[in-house]
Amino acid sequence: MPIYEGTRDATGCRVTVDGRPLDPRHDLKQFAQGFEWGYDGDGPRQLAFALLADRIGVEPALARYKLFCETVVAGLAEAGWRLTGEEIDRNLGETVEVPMDLATLLRRVRDIKLK
Repeated sequence: MPIYEGTRDATGCRVTVDGRPLDPRHDLKQFAQGFEWGYDGDGPRQLAFALLADRIGVEPALARYKLFCETVVAGLAEAGWRLTGEEIDRNLGETVEVPMDLATLLRRVRDIKLK
């Protein structure tokens, strides 16, 4: 099971997978020059995309990086973090993208209950 780690020092952020630098995959999608985490923005989106591309492949990563950024990467500890491949898989399984806003979803659920 791969281990992903992010560290921060005076020179910037570093992310590794099993001790090797994680490929940011700028060849496929470039939001930022480097990685960031702890908030939702361009650097964290680059990290989310790179993590998912490494873990689940490019096509699924393109479809899921935004939600993964919002639900996982934005919440990573600023000083540093560690994620296993299993934790990434588990987080992917717990996130569901709903193609509507919350008010619409609640209205539809109420309509179903009334029938």
